[in-house]
Amino acid sequence: MPTTDPGISIAKAKEVLQQTDRIIASFPEVEHVFGKVGRAESATDPAPLSMIETMIKLKPKSEWREGMTIDRLVEDLDNSINFPGLTNAWTMPIKARIDMLSTGIKTPVGVKLMGPDLRVLADMGHHVASILQTVPGTVSSFADKTVGGNFLDYRVKRAEAARYGLTVSDVQDVIMSAIGGMNVTHTVEGLEQYPVNIRYSRELRDNVEALQRVLIATPLGAQIPMSNVVDFTTAKGPPVIKSENARKTSWVYVDIRDIDLGTYVKNARAAVDAALVLPEGYSIVWSGQYEYMQRAQARLRIVVPITVLIIFLLLYLNFSNITESLIVMLSLPFSLVGGIWILYLLDFELSVAVGVGFLALAGVAAEIGVIMLTYLDQAYNDKRLQGEMVSLANLKEAVLAGTAKRLRPISMTVITIIASLLPIMWGFGTGSEVMKRVAAPIVGGMISTTILSLLVIPAIYFLWRSFQMKRLPEA
Repeated sequence: MPTTDPGISIAKAKEVLQQTDRIIASFPEVEHVFGKVGRAESATDPAPLSMIETMIKLKPKSEWREGMTIDRLVEDLDNSINFPGLTNAWTMPIKARIDMLSTGIKTPVGVKLMGPDLRVLADMGHHVASILQTVPGTVSSFADKTVGGNFLDYRVKRAEAARYGLTVSDVQDVIMSAIGGMNVTHTVEGLEQYPVNIRYSRELRDNVEALQRVLIATPLGAQIPMSNVVDFTTAKGPPVIKSENARKTSWVYVDIRDIDLGTYVKNARAAVDAALVLPEGYSIVWSGQYEYMQRAQARLRIVVPITVLIIFLLLYLNFSNITESLIVMLSLPFSLVGGIWILYLLDFELSVAVGVGFLALAGVAAEIGVIMLTYLDQAYNDKRLQGEMVSLANLKEAVLAGTAKRLRPISMTVITIIASLLPIMWGFGTGSEVMKRVAAPIVGGMISTTILSLLVIPAIYFLWRSFQMKRLPEA
């Protein structure tokens, strides 16, 4: 989704679109490319000429060059169409639509500057965009040109118009009808009704010189050129006025790469706060996909403690013993170690999908911990009922016996879970990026959970039971 400065002509926008499409289509991984500039004939897509949308369909991965990935392809494409005055943002089509409908921002990170004066907002936007260019992870930053539009103003020379017997309304009527166009009637075609709009043909109004020669009829019947009674001036103004919460806004679009949203926004906020002084009555809001992350974090702050509490309550109902419940709960952080390591090895960033994977891992790890602790209790009670639990050596034998009984079942459980998730880790296509981040913590966590269940939990159990035995008088 390239963006240019406002005021670009239709011919130049077409030329830029054709150039970028031609370059993109030259890549061997691209099957075909289709670009759109400006708005469609729809009230739901008020896109200006400065906004280009290019849809790229890729060939199957089997036909790609060796070693080529999505990230590398995007980087190569971005470098190949890095034109002056063109700022690129790369995203998925449906995802971009959802982002723009919910937050208005088409890039992963957006900055919304709010205040009463559009010129001040424009200056602030340029300043923020230049600051963000220095933040690590920034691919591009582009500020809205809130006052970058070109407008042709008509100023009626009242004294000159009066000399010809014309009023301001007479002159404005010609401007509205001959240049702007005016609906004069409606036509009915079957069940359909259309307005009939009249105005001068394009060759009589496609430049300032032609507009100055537009004729105005005087009350005496003379035809005079419009330049006799109108001053033409070109002025800068807002191409689009955006508002949010009843306040004018200016947006800064930021595309990032090789960094997670939370870390980037934290660094970007620090850089902006250090270099930008907000005038009185102005504010700054961080938006884009960052808003999703904030909402997800707010939910996870509630979901995670509730999940941990439910696990603990279920453990207590199973064991009727707080100590054993805490032993299983203590095992959960150890089980997360494998998930963290695999995220590091695969270079996955923290996200909502990763958080869901860790929650699922916590449940599976707790289940395996319960099974191990149940068999340890069974081996301990068998020894105690037989009167053989009289020393730490007997306790050690019981712990080893209970652990050995669960070696094969735990190994089979872990291997089954990992084997069922490996196709997701190797797969690609629509949705695979999200599913990989859900499955990765579980795959890595199951490895550390196995070590935990066979080594750590038995050791903790032995320490707890040995402490109990030392406290008994007969011991």
